[in-house]
Amino acid sequence: MKKFATVLFLLLVFHSNGQQIPQYSQWFLHQFAINPAHAGIKSCVDIHTLYRSQWQDFEGAPNTGFLTFTVPLQVKRKYAFSARHGAGFKFETDQIGQFTTNRINLAYAGHYNFNENDRLSLGIYGGVVQTGYDPTTSTTQLPDPAVMRQSNFLSPDASFGAWFNSENFYLGMALRNLFPSKWEEIGNNSRYRFHMALNGGLRASFTENVSFLPALVIRIPPGNKVSADVNLYADYKNQLGFGLGYRIGDAINAVFSIKIKEQFAVSYSYDYTLTALQSVVKNTHELSFRFSTCKPRRTGTSNCPLFD
Repeated sequence: MKKFATVLFLLLVFHSNGQQIPQYSQWFLHQFAINPAHAGIKSCVDIHTLYRSQWQDFEGAPNTGFLTFTVPLQVKRKYAFSARHGAGFKFETDQIGQFTTNRINLAYAGHYNFNENDRLSLGIYGGVVQTGYDPTTSTTQLPDPAVMRQSNFLSPDASFGAWFNSENFYLGMALRNLFPSKWEEIGNNSRYRFHMALNGGLRASFTENVSFLPALVIRIPPGNKVSADVNLYADYKNQLGFGLGYRIGDAINAVFSIKIKEQFAVSYSYDYTLTALQSVVKNTHELSFRFSTCKPRRTGTSNCPLFD
């Protein structure tokens, strides 16, 4: 019990003072979940959902998930260099210990094609974030009278994103928590803080049917160390995918994806913890589903959906 209380306390301190943006091992398959510039980037409806169970069977461990929906507002450009537009919706929930955070955002993005392959996208999220504390959800109580009663906090939420892609590479930037807000009932250090994420990736065709897709994301939280994920994903005919990832100093993971009936895909990933918590916490799982109304690609091509 003492070990449990210590680990849970560290998790809650980490949540309130450091990394407040959920992290996903399958981030490269769900770009709109981290960057509003992806709203309507495809010329079709795109629906994604994901559930992450971190350190399964450990009471108070993080459980995270999201549902996203994006749609184009203008599919064809009227003239060269004019923008396509897109809109989106995101619901995200993150529970850790007795704290639960829910975000609801609407998104808008403009997509500017310089030529057939090069595109710049700019987007914004706008919405609300609600954080609640419920001491009745755990049998373990923290020895801090400031957080011994149920509490809820609501504040505005906004993010900005930029994205550039060419035929075989992409670069992205997301600025999160643009409205820092303090949760007075919890303490002076309990506030939503500005976060930045930078990511990039490329596609290298090995054969006509097989592509390799290395990718990198760097997360820059305030008052905490920078974290980074390095991933290598292999795609076969845009039907099957397998990848390996390394979250530097934290965990390794593997992901498998399969497309069903052309427009529906499912992905599963497993994380193995490398930190000092390894002897206490194990088994992190992610399961995601993707649905798109985009027309299937012709047989014999292999393209990551990021480059549509």
